[in-house]
Amino acid sequence: MERRTFLRTAVIGGSAAAFGGTLWRGAAFADPAQPAPGPYGALQAANGDGIQLPSGFTSRVVARSGQTVPGTSYRWHSAPDGGATYADGSGWIYVSNAEVSPSSGGGASAVKFDSSGTVTSAYRILADTNNNCAGGATPWKTWLSCEEVTRGYVYETDPWGVNAAVRRPAMGRFKHEAAAADPDHGYVYLTEDESDGRFYRFRPTTWGNLSSGTLQVLVAGTATSGPVTWANVPDPAGSSTQTRHQVSGAKVFNGGEGCFYAAGTCWFTTKGDNRVWAYDANASSISLAYDDSLVTGGSAPLTGVDNVTRSGSGDLYIAEDGGNMEICLITPDDTVAPFLRITGQSGSEITGPAFSPDGGRLYFSSQRGTSGSSSGGITYEVKGPFRG
Repeated sequence: MERRTFLRTAVIGGSAAAFGGTLWRGAAFADPAQPAPGPYGALQAANGDGIQLPSGFTSRVVARSGQTVPGTSYRWHSAPDGGATYADGSGWIYVSNAEVSPSSGGGASAVKFDSSGTVTSAYRILADTNNNCAGGATPWKTWLSCEEVTRGYVYETDPWGVNAAVRRPAMGRFKHEAAAADPDHGYVYLTEDESDGRFYRFRPTTWGNLSSGTLQVLVAGTATSGPVTWANVPDPAGSSTQTRHQVSGAKVFNGGEGCFYAAGTCWFTTKGDNRVWAYDANASSISLAYDDSLVTGGSAPLTGVDNVTRSGSGDLYIAEDGGNMEICLITPDDTVAPFLRITGQSGSEITGPAFSPDGGRLYFSSQRGTSGSSSGGITYEVKGPFRG
């Protein structure tokens, strides 16, 4: 997907959206953010893993689809997709979805690391599910794994692999993509990967327990910025009418992808129109943070929007689906630049970016690797002087 993209930010109701503890720059927002050298400098020549990184950063392969994870006896799943990390004593865990059918090993797996970053174990945390694409971490340390199929489910899983995964039908049955927990307001936001998809939020009856609650859909007509309202979805199960068609006036989002909540804002992407949206949960308003139709000359570094995550410094990292296989970052100073580029894998996409709990390592996957097949996925780690 070779689409020209650009970033812009907006202020709704006179208040700037908070991003990672800092204000998203530009009280007047007179100019769109411009491509500029990244905070880590230019990308260097590709290393032995085929990755171009800024000076001072290194990479390693953590796992390959269909092969035993080094240091363990566990065979890594095909088509690695959405992921997240969890602190585990002095070490941590990285979880990763498998975007394949049940017969091909659909579900999710985890890799456990010790304090030095050495892999100590790998294991299955979810099995026999269908095309689990992205998802999201919860504050109570579970992983929400989302089925990207018609009337798909959200599964709540245990990153430690101790407790059995639980299906959460109250969160709606639709073509789920990603989830982002908002502990400040008591919601979980949900994206839908349909060309006429919607943006949802789920309020649990009791925060921390997803067995029951209310599913709502965002209502904003055709507006791309301004105040929004929410309406209850009458039948979250979509028994006779799919959830996205149940509420008149529900705003259409073209191919919902990743989402990430931080400091009062839920950022989510739509691949069909190559946009990044910002939902200000405090003001209950939306704005466009990125839109390829707003490019004002030349080509922007980011071509394709998919999974998103955030660093401790407030930098937003966006993985490309297509394009030239980059993870690009958007800084609080309104600049957009490539952080890394995977070479020789044009038939793949980058998935599952997530930082280790200490912020010093970034995990992600090339879903189909050099082969262009779901069985060729590669999961990587990048280590270096990330901004704190």
